[in-house]
Amino acid sequence: MVWDRTVFSINRDRLLDDDIARPFFRRVLHLAQWQGFVSDEHFSVDGTMIEAWASHKSFVPKDGSGPDKPAGRNPETNFKGEKRSNATHQSTTDPQARLYKKGEFTEAKLRYMTHALSENRNGLVVDVESTQATGRAEWEAAIRMVDRSVRKPGATIGADKGYDTAEFVGELERRGIRAHVARKVTGSAVDGRTARGKGYAMSLRRRKMIEEAFGWIKTVGGLRKTRHKGLEKLSGQALFAFAAYNLTRLLNLMRQAATA
Repeated sequence: MVWDRTVFSINRDRLLDDDIARPFFRRVLHLAQWQGFVSDEHFSVDGTMIEAWASHKSFVPKDGSGPDKPAGRNPETNFKGEKRSNATHQSTTDPQARLYKKGEFTEAKLRYMTHALSENRNGLVVDVESTQATGRAEWEAAIRMVDRSVRKPGATIGADKGYDTAEFVGELERRGIRAHVARKVTGSAVDGRTARGKGYAMSLRRRKMIEEAFGWIKTVGGLRKTRHKGLEKLSGQALFAFAAYNLTRLLNLMRQAATA
C-alpha cells in the first residue's frame, strides 16, 4: 500500500491534536526534570501574537451585508471608511481568528495568541497555552498555566508590565504565589516592599530568557504565522514548537554539564 496525500493529511491532523501534542511536550519536559535542569520555584510568563492563516479580505460582516464579492481569484478590496470589529465581522477563511493589535499605533491583523510559562533556572518552557487574541488573554492563560504547572507554595512568577493589573496580581496572591511583575510608572498593583527585594530584581533579569524562547519558535520554529486554521491546530503546533525548543536547549545544557 502506498500512502497518498489524504492519508498524510489525516495523520497530520491527529498529530496536532492536543491529546498527542501535550503528552509529547510533557515527555520532553520530564527528561529535563530528570536531568535536574528545571526549577520548581521561580518562573516567568509571557505571550505573543501569532498571525492567522487568513487575510483582511476574508474579514466580512457576519450578517452578510456589504458589497458583493468582486469577480476574480484575488480581487482588489477597499476598506477605507469601513468600521470593522470582531463584534460585527468574521473571517470566512478562519472564523476563530480575531482582528487584534497590541499597541495604539500598530497594525491590526487577524491573529491568535500563544502563551508560555518558563522556569528561571535555565529558561526551559514548562507549559504552553494558545488562545484567541483578546485584551484579557495573557492574564487568563497565565493563571491556567500556573494552576497546571506551579505546585510549590511561595513560588514566584515574573512578567512584564502588561501583567501589572490588580486582577492578575490578586489571583496569584490568592494562590500563595509571589507576583514579580514589572511595575507600571503609576497605579502599580505590585507593592513597594516586593519591588525592593533582591528576589524581585533577580526575577526581572531572568524573565528575559522567555523572550529567547519566543524568538526561537518564530524564526527557527516557523511559528510567526500559523500554517493551519483554527485554534485547536495552532495549539498543537505551538506545543511541538516549544518542545523542539526545549530539546535544543536541553542538548546545549547537557553539553555544558559534560564539559564542566
